[in-house]
Amino acid sequence: MDTNFIDYVKLYCKSGKGGQGSVHYRREKFVPFGGPDGGNGGRGGHIIFRGNKQLWTLLHLKYQKHLFAADGTNGSGARSSGAQGKDLIIEVPLGTVIKDFETQEVLHEILSDQEEFIALNGGRGGMGNAFFKTATNQAPNYAQPGEPALEQILVLELKVLADVGLVGFPNAGKSTLLAALSAAKPEIANYPFTTLVPNLGIVKYHNNFSFCMADIPGIIEGASEGKGLGLRFLRHIERNNVLLFLIASDVENPKKQYDILIHELHEHNPELLDKDRIVAISKADLIDEEIQEWIQKDFGDIPLIFFSAITQYQIPLLKDKLWQALNNNIDVK
Repeated sequence: MDTNFIDYVKLYCKSGKGGQGSVHYRREKFVPFGGPDGGNGGRGGHIIFRGNKQLWTLLHLKYQKHLFAADGTNGSGARSSGAQGKDLIIEVPLGTVIKDFETQEVLHEILSDQEEFIALNGGRGGMGNAFFKTATNQAPNYAQPGEPALEQILVLELKVLADVGLVGFPNAGKSTLLAALSAAKPEIANYPFTTLVPNLGIVKYHNNFSFCMADIPGIIEGASEGKGLGLRFLRHIERNNVLLFLIASDVENPKKQYDILIHELHEHNPELLDKDRIVAISKADLIDEEIQEWIQKDFGDIPLIFFSAITQYQIPLLKDKLWQALNNNIDVK
């Protein structure tokens, strides 16, 4: 398995505490009773997550289990404020969901390059005694402590961002199709779970248009309950605009496989079935027209596209259908 693709990490995060305000009085030659001049403490550093379109995995965070921002420094005399604690900025790939580990509440989703989210605020610095000087209290002998740091266990989940998601059982031909449509080179072999991580490919269309397709690892019956590769990869489908259901022509009952796929997606997240979907039958070079008609009859009113990634049969039609689904059925040829 490609250990470079990490799509889930749990992190203990702690922001910086604020610096303490200073209790200080001006002391100079010939000024024996100078007023208060204690400066303010500096703010503690924030914990900030920032989107980076160059990243595609959370691998760089796999071994960083504890993240700390710097503390603010204390104020001092002569109204000198303490230095602000340095923010800790963690770069993450687009499609990263930030959750509270305890409640599983989604705090934020990073969807664009350089987008920033302050997950934990640094503590505010305390005010020095100069701040508290009034007409009736010319020499306050107190200052504020800095605010304490915040700490929280956060979970980062990566959901692949792609226009089209390939959904199907292992060995349905998803990797072969992705390789045929794009420059991606996923591992291809005739055994289940060849694909263990999502693969992305850019599919070129007419007039320099293109769209992104993701080959999601194969779903099996019970995936929504965690069987096989289970929930780990079902979440990647949530980001796709169009779902391309891929079913091999050489399976015993194509319609039954389709029904299982629909069931697993519904169990994981019913909203997935609101997405536009296209149903395609792969390996069409292995069957004749009579079998095609039999399969279509079994699917009823659900339109099917029969294609072969090996012979390129109906590949242009499949591209057209995908493009039209992504662009509200507008043909740009």
